[in-house]
Parts: sequence; C-alpha cells; structure tokens
Amino acid sequence: MPETYSFTVNGNVIETDKDKSLLRFLRDDMKLKSVKDGCSQGACGTCTIIVDGKATRAWILTTKRAVGKNIITVEGLSDREKEAFVYAFGAKGAVQCGFCIPGMVISGKALIDTNPDPNEDEIKEALKNNICRCTGYKKIIEGIQLVAKILRGESSIDEELEKGHKYGVGDNAFRIDVREKVLGYGEYVDDVEIDDMLHVSAVRTKYPRARIVDIDFSEALKLDGVVAVLTAEDVPNNKVGHIQQDWDVMIAKGDITRCMGDAICLVVAESEEILKKAKPLVKIEYEVLEPVRNIDEAMKEDAPKLHPNGNLCQSRHVTRGNAKEAIANSKYVVTRTYDTPFTEHAFLEPECAIAFPYKDGVKIYSSDQSVFDTRKEVSIMLGWDKERIVVENKLVGGGFGGKEDMSVQHIAALCAVKLQRTVKAKLTRDESLAFHPKRHAMHGTFTLACDENGIFTGLDCDIYFDTGAYASLCGPVLERACTHSVGPYCYQNTDIRGYGYYTNNPPAGAFRGFGVCQSEFALESNINILAEMVGISPWEIRYRNAIEPGKVLPNGQIADCSTALKETLDAVKDVYEKNYPNAGIACAMKNAGVGVGLPDTGRAKLIVNDGIIEIYCGGSEIGQGCATIFIQMAAETLNMPKSKFKNMGCSSELAPDSGTTSGSRQTLISGEAVRRVSVLLKNDLDKVDGDLSKLDGKEYYDEYFEPTDKLGADVPNPKSHVAYGYATHVVILDDDGKVKEVYAAHDSGKVVNPISIQGQIEGGVLMSLGYALTEDFKLQDCVPKSKFGTLGLMKSIDIPKINAIYVEKDELLGVAYGSKGIGEIATIPTAPAVQGAYYARDHKLRPKLPMEDTFYTNKKKK
Repeated sequence: MPETYSFTVNGNVIETDKDKSLLRFLRDDMKLKSVKDGCSQGACGTCTIIVDGKATRAWILTTKRAVGKNIITVEGLSDREKEAFVYAFGAKGAVQCGFCIPGMVISGKALIDTNPDPNEDEIKEALKNNICRCTGYKKIIEGIQLVAKILRGESSIDEELEKGHKYGVGDNAFRIDVREKVLGYGEYVDDVEIDDMLHVSAVRTKYPRARIVDIDFSEALKLDGVVAVLTAEDVPNNKVGHIQQDWDVMIAKGDITRCMGDAICLVVAESEEILKKAKPLVKIEYEVLEPVRNIDEAMKEDAPKLHPNGNLCQSRHVTRGNAKEAIANSKYVVTRTYDTPFTEHAFLEPECAIAFPYKDGVKIYSSDQSVFDTRKEVSIMLGWDKERIVVENKLVGGGFGGKEDMSVQHIAALCAVKLQRTVKAKLTRDESLAFHPKRHAMHGTFTLACDENGIFTGLDCDIYFDTGAYASLCGPVLERACTHSVGPYCYQNTDIRGYGYYTNNPPAGAFRGFGVCQSEFALESNINILAEMVGISPWEIRYRNAIEPGKVLPNGQIADCSTALKETLDAVKDVYEKNYPNAGIACAMKNAGVGVGLPDTGRAKLIVNDGIIEIYCGGSEIGQGCATIFIQMAAETLNMPKSKFKNMGCSSELAPDSGTTSGSRQTLISGEAVRRVSVLLKNDLDKVDGDLSKLDGKEYYDEYFEPTDKLGADVPNPKSHVAYGYATHVVILDDDGKVKEVYAAHDSGKVVNPISIQGQIEGGVLMSLGYALTEDFKLQDCVPKSKFGTLGLMKSIDIPKINAIYVEKDELLGVAYGSKGIGEIATIPTAPAVQGAYYARDHKLRPKLPMEDTFYTNKKKK
C-alpha cells in the first residue's frame, strides 16, 4: 500500500499518495491557480502560501513534508478579506502585470493576521521574499496598509470606485483587471487547462559555440509517453526573427550553435514529468569551438563569422551641423568612456504558449507584446499565409521589451501543426535567462562641449552594442540610442556613430528605455563634469540648455507646445539645491510612437452588443494599463460609465492590428484610434437621442496615423517622432551613501489615470536604481552564471522613498486628449542621477554599471 499524505488546504482535509512538489500539487492536482510558478527555485515569491500561519514558498515543500500542516491560498481567504484586498490594491494602484500579486496578498494576510496594524517597515520586511518588477513596491505597501485599516474597521470600501461611474480621462480609474489578478483566477497561459494536451521542451546546447556532429534521440523515442522528437529538418523554414530572420528555430546537424539558448531538438511528451525523463536520453555529439566573447573579439579581422555577412549586425550614423568644428572652437570639452552591462528583464511570468489546430491552421495562446508580430514570425516559419494563424494573448505577466521576440510560441505551433494535437511549451526560469534577449551591453566614448556660459555646442560619440547571438531589435535599439544620446537640449552640432556586433552571448534586444538608458547615462554624466568646469551647478547647466516649445532639438525637430522639460526642472529645483552635494540630477527625453518614417498606425473597432460597447484594439496589455485606458478614452468621448464598456482583449482574429506594445506608444497611438472611433459612435448616438439600443449590432472602425520623417531626411526640421516625453530625476543619498529618496518629475502630457501613473514611475525608478547599483547578469565565456535569485534585483526592504511628480501644461497635443507615454522614460534618468549624486560627493566618476565603490558594493564586500 502506498503511503498517504494528509494535510489541510483552505479548510479541507486533503489526502494523496503522491510525493511531489507542493507547488505542483496545488496547481496541477488541486487547480489552485493563484499559486504561481515564477521560477521553480523559491526565489521570486510568486508561489507564496500560508503554512501554519506563516508565509511560505510552496516550492520548498513537498506533499510528504506538508503532512499535518494547515495551508491557505488566496482561494481560501474569507469573502471580507478578498474584498478588502481587491479594493485596496485597486484603489492604490498596486496591480500592474499582476503575476506577483497573489503572492503579495498572501504575505500581506500572513502579516495582518499576526499584526493588525503594521507600519511601513514591518510591511517591507514581510514582503522581502516577494519580488515585483513592475510597481516599485510602494503601491503594494500602501495597499496592504489600507487592507489592514479596512479589516480593523478604520476605513471602508468605496464600491463606486470599482464600478467606475466616473471613468473618463484624468479620473482615478480602478483598473479593469484588478479583481482577477488579486484573487488569482485571471488566466495566464500557464493557468490554461485543455484536455489531452501534450508538452514540448527543447534540448538545448551545452556550449555557446559548437558544431553539432550528431543527434541521437532513439532512446528518448522508446520512452513510454514520448510522442515525437523534432529537429531542424522538420521545420519548413528554420529561420525566424523580429526584424532580421537570422535566428534558427533549431540548430541543424552540421551547423554551429551561437549561444546557450539554442535548441537542438524538440521533445514532445504526454506530460512534463515524462519530458524530464526523456530529455537526458537525447545524445548530442559536439565539436566544441572557441566562442566570441565580446565586442573586441567580434571586431578582430580573424574572428570567426557568426553569421554569413560577418559580425557587424547593424550600424547607424546620425549627424547634424559640424560637430568637429564646433567642439574644436569650444571653451570646455569633456571626453569620457562608459560601459553598461547586459540586463535581465526578470519579468515574473516565464514564457509560455499553447497551440492547437484551428480551422485551416493553428491558434496560439500567447504571452507576448504583439499578437500580430507573433503571427507574422510563425507564418514565416511555417511558410503559410498569416491569416491561417490566430494568436490570442492571455494575461501577460510583465514584458519590459523582453517579450517582443518569440520564445516558445513558434515551437508550440510547429508541434501542434505536425502532430495535430494541442501542445504546451514553457521555459524554465534558467532557460528564460539563457534565451530571451537582454538589454544591450554598451561600450561608448562621448565627447561633449560647451561655451564659457555652459551652453552646449556639440556632441561626438562612438556607441558599440553587444547584440549577442542574434539581431532581435539591434537596429532600432541602436538607432534610438544614437538619436537620444544628444539629450533633451538645444544644440545643433552632432556626430554619432553606432555599431551593433554579434557575439556568442545571449541575444540582446528591446528593454524598457530601448537603448536610451545606455546613451543617456553617458551623456548626463558628462554634463556634470562640464558644469564643474564652467563653475555652475548641474541643475543650472541643464536649465540653460533645456528644450522648450518652439525651440529646435539636436535632431532638428521643433519642440511642440506640450514640451515641459523646464517645468520638470523647476519642480525639483528646491529639493535638489537643499540636498546638494548629496544629490544628483539627470534629465531625459523619450519618444512616444515608433517614428523615424516607419508606419505606425493605431486601429480600433467598436461593436454595440446588447447595450454594451465592445472595444477591439490589438495592442497588448502587459501590465502598463492600456486596456483600462482604452475604456477611459471611450468613456470620456461618449460620456458613459465603465459599466457600458467591455474590452475584448487582444486577438489577431478579432481585433485590428494596433502595433507592438513598444516605444511608449499604446496610450497615444492606439488611444487616439479609440477616441476617433468613439467619435463616430457618438455621432450616431446623437442622431438617435442617445438610445444605444437603437444601434445594436452596429460596428465602427477608425485608425490614427501621423507620418514622421525617416532618419537622415533632407528637410530643415525633420519630424522624427509624433511626440516626446520629458523627465528630470533627483536622487538623494544619506550620509552612508545609500539612496534614501528619489524625486521623479515627468512631463507625460495629460495624465489619463492618476492611479496608474504613479506606479509606472515608481517601478521605472526602482528598475533604474537596480541598473545603476545592484543588478549584474553574470556571464563567463558567454555562459550565463546568474540565477533569478542572484540577479541583484531590488527588494521591498531596499527601496528608498520615491516621489512621483507629473507636470500637466494647459496647452497639450491635439491627439489622445494630450496624453503621452510614461512606460519607458521612467527608467532612464535615475541611473545617471545616482552617478551624479556620488560624483557630487567625491568628484569620482563611476563610468561602469553597476557602479563600483558605492554603499551597495561596499556592503556586499562586507
């Protein structure tokens, strides 16, 4: 007789003879989907449950070790507790991508059960094992404080806030996805259950660069439950790629691997347990080759060519005026070299996709940043018309650019087509770390000059990016690094040369900030040195050069009426001067929309269905809140409450293509499309005296496109982008050199949802603090050495006080109610502001990230 293990889950006695991970038992056997699997290592906190009154990570327990214990998951909370958490987290803006949130709820409940009136430090301590990559923790802490007040009877739930009777642009909008994310029933792809589903996983290379001599999967095929093993020979077109199709689906026999994420073959089995047994049975013979480790090695004449056209993936040359002459005639000149590292996105939801035969093609449930991009890439791989492929987003557990490239969608689709079965593909956290593109590592030399008054005269720089094994978005990211390396200032002489090189490192691609985090760190650091030479403050030199409406940016674009960089500088002047020299300052600009002459169209459709207005817009919601904003745009235009609208999600079959969630574009570009189509509906409503029932079944469509000029356009004042956002951040250090406070002042045009914007800014600030001080994606000979728990991600106990400030001018853009994107720019100025704060203290430049000789590195050494 097998041994029986008995324990209590949410008040019910459970008995099982399975000795398995408690995380897997709760999710797979009991279907308690609030318990998330973010890393399978116990490092992220998404699997947090309460065990005998204590917040515990389910991953560290087995059913055997759980015998006799009392376990509580989010599903087991009382109705009063559930409503308190839903309201508090929604009211405070604690929910973005939502993947970490059930774990945060559990940690909050465990604390409140023992301490009904916790202070901020006690909440931070209770959350120290729960990672959040979106919010910066502040809103989650505020949410738990409010929950405690509600449960103590000192505060009440305002039911009208969630109902959203007032839900227009500028209103405090309770996000439409709060309830499902807080209570854990919202579906991410890994939560989807489909009968008779197969599982696929790749056997990946053991070496970053090696020739595949032989692949023997005969023993794996003999294992009961293994359905198939696929190799490169089974792929109609073995190349995919976001822009350049240079990424092998699998490395064929006789070909050479390019990075540790490369797949050699795919094993398909009836269960994940069988997969784990089958994959080690695949025998691969390698001829190990010397890897190309860095840019210097890639540039050598005798370097092996990692791709047919050589190791130079992309280059850009951005010029205006005569930088050489301007710099030569300048009073002050500073030249410095900077190095920034690869950075891991560390989104909480690992990549996962499910594909199944559908109509005359295949349907994919995906976690990505554009269902239409995924559809296009899968169509290239299969050699199909795009219309035969349907891609639908489930909830997306964070992206930050890291889910712009395909990861598992195409392999799930390939297997589903080959086997005519439903197939699920999911990366382990270690696979994710090795596979998906990172933030580009940069080596750059920047020369900035000014006159005797500190007025900038010219910039000359060389920017080198390590794009790793594959192109991903090397070209656009490099381009944005070059075009934004000038900063948000007024001068007209620039010469910027950018190069992206292939190496055998993990690929690099889109990451929040899109190349600008690297180049702005260098530029803003140089500005501090120039200010010192001139004899004025870092604030003053920025203010003297700051762009303002009607003036010309270094790229030639005339700043529009909404430009408010000087207003952000004014907003932080007093606090900066009060804390100097323990304060650093930095400015930034970031485009909203793709721009540079590329097609960038927002599209939206409305259907009136039984008194409800259904919104269809194919812009992926990855936690930034665009699904809520689309309803706010429509509600504002039509003067209706939230209850009259339903966002229909993101499906390539149902929604019009509204572009990638990238470039801080969805609020402005897709939001304007929603506004325009709402105007069409309003015109018809006016004709029927506002009686929506008379329009039942009617469909409305509109789109928004504003042309821009391509890079290098031969016009006096090219329009590179539809709009720019601007920001100034101030970082304040304590006496020990620890960051104690950040002031982040932002011009993002009209604030559509005040609840959401604060969390976006706070999350961006904390991500940038990690970039500056603690995060380190370790590589040794192109092999990742970091685990999720050793990336150096900042935790709740590490956060300083973050003050989110937003500036709204009276005169704004004439589109999308004057709104501009906030998602990316929030990550850009903080790192150089940290550098500026340390430089102000000791006049020592720290040109390498993460910075050396700081409170954080010295603490680590101790």
